[in-house]
Amino acid sequence: MNSSPLGIICHGGAGTIDDKAAYAAGLTEAIDESYRLLRQSASAMEAVVTAVRMLEDNPLYNAGTGSDLTIDWQTEMDASLMTQEGRFGGVAGMAGVKNPILVAQKVMTETDHLLLCGFGATEFARSMGFDDYNVVTERALARLREVIDHGSKYFLKMNEQRFSDGVPPTPEAAEDPLLEKNMGTVGAVARDKHGNLAVATSSGGIVGRMRGRVGDAAILGAGTYAGPGGAVSCTGHGEEIMRRSLARDIVERMTTMPASTAMTLVIAEARRKKLAFGAIGFDARGGICYGHTTPDMAYGYKVAERLFLFTEEKGKPH
Repeated sequence: MNSSPLGIICHGGAGTIDDKAAYAAGLTEAIDESYRLLRQSASAMEAVVTAVRMLEDNPLYNAGTGSDLTIDWQTEMDASLMTQEGRFGGVAGMAGVKNPILVAQKVMTETDHLLLCGFGATEFARSMGFDDYNVVTERALARLREVIDHGSKYFLKMNEQRFSDGVPPTPEAAEDPLLEKNMGTVGAVARDKHGNLAVATSSGGIVGRMRGRVGDAAILGAGTYAGPGGAVSCTGHGEEIMRRSLARDIVERMTTMPASTAMTLVIAEARRKKLAFGAIGFDARGGICYGHTTPDMAYGYKVAERLFLFTEEKGKPH
């Protein structure tokens, strides 16, 4: 457990990562800038919003610019943020905006709602001065073509069941190599000099999903949660993260145990259930944690002036 008075930890998605150096470079930029703000007395919320905004702007990650596409070639983005005292704002199924996390922040600060979705979220963004922006990249188009051309057993099974018994795919179906390769969200958790915590998460969704599908990144307690015990951002197979409210599960465990222990226990349970999942967090005492069940998770953190990146990891939850 690290008891540094301030710090930031970010992730860039769980799955299989081919270009680890590029993912690490993008994380380093976001972490360094957010840590600089924390050193200048910025709040934890300012730090996580800045980190996630920078990751959304990097087309390498599946959030904001570079978001994955639905099966009908559309973008629908999810994002949310939460503070330790319980303030929350989120958007789901949003299109035509460069930075969903900034719109989620406006939902928190400018409305009495928690979550806006679809056209309503985009209309709200326009009223707040956010311009129209096309987040589609050639890389995202290529990912969808790969799923369509080569077939994804997860989506084939999902579509079969849609027209038969209506039973959702089993967690094991998330082991599809094409699906896992393209999983990813971005997220950040920060602790400011006053000991306050905040968390933010943003996602372009799963490549080739049905139109209207909402993932865990927008859902309070699923992909994003902060409370008295700590704060956590998740990444991975969103349906299973939502089904188990994994961010909240980890945070609630933090009320009675260190962050690293809470993470280790949840990761072990997720492995037994074959869930494709990863998470990062801080507990209220300043303890930091991270872990994943997938082959890789892009993450990094900075505490006490030291930057640590996932390329240095030993493969165990912390």
